[in-house]
Formats: sequence, C-alpha cells, structure tokens
Amino acid sequence: MNLPELKKQHRKTQNPYTRLLLSIELFFAAFFILLVYLVFIVNPSQNKQTKIGSTYMTMNNSFYPVLNEQIANYIDNHHGRLYNRDPALIVDKQVQELNSFINQGVNAIIINPVDGNSIKIQEALHKAKTKGIKVIVVDSQMKSDRYVDCTILSDNYRAGQLCAEHLLRSRKSATILLLEHYSAYSANNRIQGFTDTLKKSPNHRNFHVVGKINTYGQSEITLPLVEKALKNGAKFNTIMALNDQAAVGALAAIDEVGVKRQIDVYSVDGSENMKKLLGVNHNAIASSAQTPINMGKTAVRVAYKLIAGKRVPPKIILPVYLITNKNINHYNVLGWQ
Repeated sequence: MNLPELKKQHRKTQNPYTRLLLSIELFFAAFFILLVYLVFIVNPSQNKQTKIGSTYMTMNNSFYPVLNEQIANYIDNHHGRLYNRDPALIVDKQVQELNSFINQGVNAIIINPVDGNSIKIQEALHKAKTKGIKVIVVDSQMKSDRYVDCTILSDNYRAGQLCAEHLLRSRKSATILLLEHYSAYSANNRIQGFTDTLKKSPNHRNFHVVGKINTYGQSEITLPLVEKALKNGAKFNTIMALNDQAAVGALAAIDEVGVKRQIDVYSVDGSENMKKLLGVNHNAIASSAQTPINMGKTAVRVAYKLIAGKRVPPKIILPVYLITNKNINHYNVLGWQ
C-alpha cells in the first residue's frame, strides 16, 4: 500500500461510525472466544478421548477375542482408545494389567477375572473405583460386586440345566465325569445347574457323578488328564464340561485312547470347534450356546453409558440355547453366534 492510500485508509478509521462498528466487531469476537473457552473448561470430556481397558482370563479361547472385537469396533467408531491385555490365567499378571489401566487414566475397565475370589483383583478394582473408573465384569463374577458397576453374564445356570435336561431325556442312567474350573464363577454356575437338575429328577438315583477334574477350561490341560483317567480304568459314560475348550480336549482324549464304548460329551459355549464336531464325532452330543458377539456389544455400550453418567442395571443376563447333534444343521458352524 502506497502513502496516499495509507492516508486515505487512516482517514476512514477516524470516522466515528466506522470506529463504532469496529468496536462492536471486536466485542463480539472477544465474546465468542471467551464462550468457546468456557465450554471447554466446563465440559473437558468433549475434547477428551475415551479410554477403556479390557482384560480376560485368557485370550487362548476364541470366545474372548470375538467378544473383544465387538468392543474394539465400537470404540474405534467413536474415536476412543482400547488397551487390551492377556493375563494368561495368572492372577498377579491381571492385577498388573489393572494397575496399568489405572496409570493410563482409562475411563472404564472391562474385566473377565482370572479368579473371582482373588483379594488382589478386588483391591485393584477398589483402587480403580477411587479414581472414578467404571468397572464392568463380563462372562463371570467377582465374589463381591462392591467395586463393580455392572456384571454381564450368559445365563450360566440355565446352560447347565439344558445339558442335564437333554441327558435325562436321552439316557435312563449315567455315570458322569465333570470337567471344571474351580476359580471361575461362571463355570461353577454351569456345573451347579447341571447337577441340581439331575438331583431334582425323579430318576436322580440312576445318575451318579463318579469324578471331577479341574481343567481350567483349556483343551491342552484337559486332554492328558482325561486320557490318564481313561487309562486308569475310570468308569463313566458321560462327560459334562464347563466349556467347549474342555469338551474338545476330552473328545481328543477319547479318540487317543481308542475307547470303543459310547461316551456322551456335553458342554457350554456353542463355539465353532464344538459345532464342527456335533453330528460328526458320535461322542459329541450337545453344547449350550452363548453369544460373545452380543456380550461384547452389550459391555461396551454399558461402559459408554456409565462414563456419560447414566444409570445401568447392576446385572445383565443374556439368554442361552442348546445346540445338539440333531439340530446342528439349523446353525452356522463357522464362527460364533
């Protein structure tokens, strides 16, 4: 701009009307900046990324990767961040993971506890609650829900009932081996539903539990233990497994030993591995199916509601249903429900 133009511009700004307009514009600009600043101060969460930590007793079970995938997809779609860890069935490792989540400043923790009785896990969840972190337990329970905002479960007791009801319809008598996971509440509820249903049957005297094995719900642990029991001459014609992982290990053991007699194997999950065996392996009878897809979607939506300050039920029970070697053709054997 040359000197004459500069002088002309200066004269314009000396006009009282022009000065008033400039003052008004400056006032509204300052007011808008102040308003935006106050909004971010009063509502910092609008400019803060939602962070969630997830830890399951083991990722060596396809149920949990599928469950976690639903959580990851939802968080990604909402531009949040997910920290996922695998304690590999070790309590102390899961406690370390919980403390790591707390240090990361997560808004919520989704946990499937390695041991629902663990005082160490309970103390870590207490620490999380003192930091204002929301806690959602999935697919199992803590002994005390004092530091838990919501527990999301399949109807585990009903899952055991469904297997027992099918057994009672199929056999007039049975000698039964139970494959358990003593520290998992969900597993205990399944077995309890199974044994309670047998005890309440008019023919309960014909159905006997002859053995119990703690398998931790893992195929590689179950196989040698069931194989050993068979080689040692254990007499049973029915197996009730806490989950499909244990059932698959048991079926492999039966084949490995070359047992000729029929051994009916029941379990809980409705996993791809078990569904592929139903109708193919004559010993695979039925699995009470749950759905990690629905559980994952439910868990992450609950987490976001809690973070937003909304109320949710303290416990959510998801339905189960029985897939058998007779109705397997009605279901997709690939993947989970």
